[in-house]
Amino acid sequence: MHGKHFVGVADLDGARLAAVLDLADRLKADARSGSLHPLLPGRMVALVFQKPSLRTRVSFEVGMAQLGGRALYLSPSEIRLGEREDGIDVARVLSRMVDGIVARTYLHADVQTLARHATVPVINGLSDLEHPCQVLADLQTVRERTGGRRDVRMAYVGDGNNVAHSLMLAAPRLGVALRIATPPQFRPDPTIWGRAGEQAQQVGVELAVLDDPVEAVRDADFVYTDTWFSMGQEDEAEERRAAFAPYQVNDALLRAAGSRALVMHCLPAHRGEEITDAILDGPRSIVYDQAENRVHAQKALLVELLGGNYQRLELERQG
Repeated sequence: MHGKHFVGVADLDGARLAAVLDLADRLKADARSGSLHPLLPGRMVALVFQKPSLRTRVSFEVGMAQLGGRALYLSPSEIRLGEREDGIDVARVLSRMVDGIVARTYLHADVQTLARHATVPVINGLSDLEHPCQVLADLQTVRERTGGRRDVRMAYVGDGNNVAHSLMLAAPRLGVALRIATPPQFRPDPTIWGRAGEQAQQVGVELAVLDDPVEAVRDADFVYTDTWFSMGQEDEAEERRAAFAPYQVNDALLRAAGSRALVMHCLPAHRGEEITDAILDGPRSIVYDQAENRVHAQKALLVELLGGNYQRLELERQG
């Protein structure tokens, strides 16, 4: 993995995805016991953001600090990727100065441009097509709650957006059955759906896109939702609220899911829209576990991509 990019979930095959999550679990357990491992001493990662962020920025900055390195935040006004600075030039200049680039962009094509022209690893911190770092944290959270068993069922209810895309591509790799319920006009990208469907068929795992949220959540271990409209879609807000109203995660939908279902949300949440306060703040919510795991999953990813010193980790654990 050293020197490769993480533009989408498919950049990690099943074995590497599991290995990253295993490392994330180890790093989290050690951090909780007060042991931090400087596996990336002196390394610098540039955070190139077109969109504001809470979890993505903080988790990468905290993660790099815990690994002995640093993250340099470059705000939307400083670079203006694709306007003031062409992506080709950004990639080539930063490759001379830093050890990795995390890009949080509107267009997936901008992340791809950076990856094509950078000589250091490029990580997709979010784009309109995928949110792969979020899904690493989601899968770590699922494994924590299920002990890594292979018969897990997840339902995603709401917009067929970047989070849904990354879940579709990642779930079959770990044997997680996934049902997605969306209004017909807000289905996931058909190309992503085709690729994910092929993977699911190869490993014999259910992957379905449905209209009915009740059918999707039935017997689910996890019910996942996301905001009905993202940054840049504000002009569609009223149309989306009307279309997604039957897809709200509330008491009635959780009753249909069954007593064991836990609730997930990648945040930020629009309380009272895609999810009620009672559910988000209730005992079945594991939303803040997901948020915390952004730090640990991304630390593991950074170690893989930037060539962290595993030998040092093993020596520290043995000593």
